[in-house]
Amino acid sequence: MAHSASSRSDAPTLGASRYGEQVFRPQDQGEADRIDLGALAYDATTMARLRELGAGPGWRCLDVGAGTGTVARALLEVGADEVVAADRDVRFLAADPPPGLTVLEADITTDGFAPGTFDLVHARFVLMHLPDPGRMVARLARMLAPQGVLVVSDAVDLTTADAPDSSFTSAMRAMWQGLHDTIGTDVTWVPGCPRLLEAASLESVTAEIHVPPLQPDSAISRFWAETWDRARASMIATGLVDDSTIDDAVRCLDAPGFCGHSPGMLTAWGHRPEARP
Repeated sequence: MAHSASSRSDAPTLGASRYGEQVFRPQDQGEADRIDLGALAYDATTMARLRELGAGPGWRCLDVGAGTGTVARALLEVGADEVVAADRDVRFLAADPPPGLTVLEADITTDGFAPGTFDLVHARFVLMHLPDPGRMVARLARMLAPQGVLVVSDAVDLTTADAPDSSFTSAMRAMWQGLHDTIGTDVTWVPGCPRLLEAASLESVTAEIHVPPLQPDSAISRFWAETWDRARASMIATGLVDDSTIDDAVRCLDAPGFCGHSPGMLTAWGHRPEARP
């Protein structure tokens, strides 16, 4: 059986490397477009959940790992009073931010990250790339105002042991392993994310999973094709795939009736208790 990141217990070869320095470099041509493809695939689901949780007028929001700022701007569009968009690299955010949007260049893994308190703290596809997600959840939970809500979304790998063998499955397994080996990505803990929120003393913890369908020329299919292109060297280095396997997996994404499943997005949320007298 091909090994995925979930079958590895050793530390990443380049565990000290930070996201974007080895694989997904912001300065590379087309990286903003790749991020926006992911936004097209997931933003509607994310914003539906945030609106359901009450995001809107009167709210002060923190979007961690804001990328190109699509969620941050959408929060302003639903009436949030202020949105802080934080990222280690803000080149996709800094140009002409709309009123109400504060751009913060910062690293959430450092002790100096303390932007204040918020009604909403949101982090999507961020913690899976960082060490010690439990510590990160606890840190973000401390940034909530009383009754504020923390919303965390990360990827759930569906290329499990009983997934049908195909070039697509092999490419996904190689991607997770390659990202684990280079930048430390780990999605094995994601199904247990609700427990991390509970451990951070949040209440009414709930979770849901969204799996976008893979269809020819869809945003999610184009996102994976672009992601594999960025990660190709690390994927091949795992020994699980070669160039021809990845090329065939990309063709599968454009094949009508293809039955592969994109990784799911698990979203978990919980509320900070109301301040005690």
